[in-house]
Amino acid sequence: MSLWKIFKSSIIAQLAISTLFSSAVFAEVVLLDRVAAIVDDNIVLQSELEQRTANIYRQIQQSGTEPPAAEIVKKQVLEQLILERLQLNIGDKVGVRIADQEIDQTIARIAASNNISVEDYITQINASGETMTKIRQQIANEMIIMQVQQGTVMRAIQISSQEIDNFLNSKEGKLVTSPEVFIGQILLSAPSTATVDELESIQAKLVTISQQLADGADFKKLAIANSDDQSALMGGDLGWRKLAQLPPLFSASLEQLEPGQVSEPIRSGAGFHFLKLYERKGGEEQLIEQHFVRHILLTPNQIRDEKQTIKLLEEIRMQIINGEDFAKLAKQYSKDPGSALKGGSLGWSTPGLFVSIFEETMGNIALNEISTPFKSQFGWHILQVTERRMQDFSEDILRNRARNLIRQRKYSEELHVWQQKLRDEAYIEIKEI
Repeated sequence: MSLWKIFKSSIIAQLAISTLFSSAVFAEVVLLDRVAAIVDDNIVLQSELEQRTANIYRQIQQSGTEPPAAEIVKKQVLEQLILERLQLNIGDKVGVRIADQEIDQTIARIAASNNISVEDYITQINASGETMTKIRQQIANEMIIMQVQQGTVMRAIQISSQEIDNFLNSKEGKLVTSPEVFIGQILLSAPSTATVDELESIQAKLVTISQQLADGADFKKLAIANSDDQSALMGGDLGWRKLAQLPPLFSASLEQLEPGQVSEPIRSGAGFHFLKLYERKGGEEQLIEQHFVRHILLTPNQIRDEKQTIKLLEEIRMQIINGEDFAKLAKQYSKDPGSALKGGSLGWSTPGLFVSIFEETMGNIALNEISTPFKSQFGWHILQVTERRMQDFSEDILRNRARNLIRQRKYSEELHVWQQKLRDEAYIEIKEI
């Protein structure tokens, strides 16, 4: 890479590179910053490296962890910055842009998560010595990187029906997708060494407790007075448990109970158990509102930037409102190859099928209304919901949960592989740091 190309880059234009001391003969240039690494046609500045290292080193100390040597931290930070530059380069090449409105919304969420107003958040930033301009750029960079990762890695992940079946049939899958139950227990211990007289005494106590429960006695009081389990002083409460985590004897009995009911005595190696089911969640019928939806997708390109893309989408929206045919305009303009030929139709929605912003817009819009333009990781959309209905999606929800778990697992693995490949194929020159 030539020096001229380096000095042409936009990052170098931000350098405070010199102070000139003039004389009749010459001017001396004093460098105030230098390059820590060249990353393709981008760079990492030494000042940026030093500041990021100091911030992270301080965070490690504040967490109570003994930090390693500063040079080790600096090396790790430089690798992080190099990877960020590579991903930002991709975002720049494919035209990923973050609108000011998106940054404002992110700042509002950050402030809300800290239980402060946006104004107080800005005040805290300024008091820390940072500037909102810099914070906004950091947020934009993180959002660009996320879109690049999602668009490159997530889209490449394919999950077959067989993979979902295998997961749901595995021990882990049954545990993850198992219903949860909130239960109480009364345990009457009956060791294997118990004599006949002791067993008769336990049987008599079982009959008494069964009768008291049938008469409406308070389960918690009976547990405190009679249970031999360590949960006795908590009224026998065992809290929320995954049904798949419980012994088969327990889960089989609990599956037959309705909330509020108590089981018949269950014999185990520990003794006799009464189980009370207080609540159950998950595993029941799931009636979900389903939407018949169609959309038009536009993406910025080399000819049309993001503002022009939004403007065109707003014009298309007004044409539809004024009576133009949605399907005709979708076929003409939409950049979603899967739905454009079908007039933008995506058919009936199923839970988890679309990205969150799409599902949120779809769920909040009035029937037959045309949404205002909104952005997802795929581009800018308008959508219309033409029908709604309630459907039982118990099985679909179960499979979508499994699909999302598999996808996230694969995503974590594939993201690391992709990032490593990205670095291996890039031109990287690390200067002396």
